[in-house]
Amino acid sequence: MHGPPRTLEASAPTDRLRPLRYAWRVPQLFFHGIVAVPLTLCAFNPLARRMRIGSTTVEKFLVRWWSGRLIRIFGMRIRSFGEPLPDAVLFVANHISWLDIELMHSQRALSFVAKSEIERWPFVGWLAARAGTIFHRRGDGDSLNLVMGVVVQRLREGQPVGVFPEGGSGHGGRVGTFHARIFQTALDAEVPVQPVALRYGRDGRQDPSVPFARKEKFFPNLVRLLGNPRMDAEVHFLEPVALAPEARRRMAEESRARINAVLGYQDD
Repeated sequence: MHGPPRTLEASAPTDRLRPLRYAWRVPQLFFHGIVAVPLTLCAFNPLARRMRIGSTTVEKFLVRWWSGRLIRIFGMRIRSFGEPLPDAVLFVANHISWLDIELMHSQRALSFVAKSEIERWPFVGWLAARAGTIFHRRGDGDSLNLVMGVVVQRLREGQPVGVFPEGGSGHGGRVGTFHARIFQTALDAEVPVQPVALRYGRDGRQDPSVPFARKEKFFPNLVRLLGNPRMDAEVHFLEPVALAPEARRRMAEESRARINAVLGYQDD
C-alpha cells in the first residue's frame, strides 16, 4: 500500500524546465483546439455514425484519436491494461481529474455523466455537450432522477456509458465511497458493470499535482498540468462485477474494492 499523497509544496521544488514545456505544448494545444471545431462538426453527425474505419465508425475513431492526442499534448504516455467490454456497458471509474473523460475516450467512445459546471467551461463544455455528455446538477435529486433515466435509455439502445460513482474528483491518493444508486441503471437496463481504475503518475504512484480539487478553478488546473513533467496516464479495465438486483450497495463496494486493489489503496 502506498502512503498518503504528498502535498504540492513538499513535492514540487523549483522546476526550471516548466517554461520550456509551456513553449512546446501551448502551441500544440492551441492547434489541437482549432482542429477540434471542424472535427466535431464532422464527427457528430448521422453520416459519421454510419461510415466505418475498420471495425469502428468514423465518429468513434475521431473521438478516440482527438482524446488520445489531447492526453499526449499534456506530456502523458497512455498505458492501457485489460479490454473494455463491447456493446452496452456501465463503466464505473475512480475520479481524479477532468482528463479522466478524455483518457477513457481514448480507449472507447462513451457517453459520460458529468457535473453541470463542465457545460459552462470554455470550449471543453461545448465539446463535452457535442460528445453526448449527460450533465447532472449535484445535490439535486430531481436532476439525478432525470440523469438516471437518460442513462438507462442509452444503455438499452446499446450505447456504453461512463460514470464516476464517487460524485466528485480530486481524491488523488484514495478512492472515495461509491454511491450505489447509479448502479441501478445497469440493473434496469440489464447490462454489465465494468470497473475502471485510473491513475496519473510515475512508477505506479499517483502524482499529487494532477487531482482536480473540488473548489479549484478549471484554468489554473489546466495550466498546472500543461507544465508538468512527463508521466503515465494509466487506465485499467477490470473484470465485470456480477449484477445483484437485491444488493446494488454490494455492487458498488465490489467495484470500489477492485479499483483499490489495482491502485494499491486500502479499503476503508
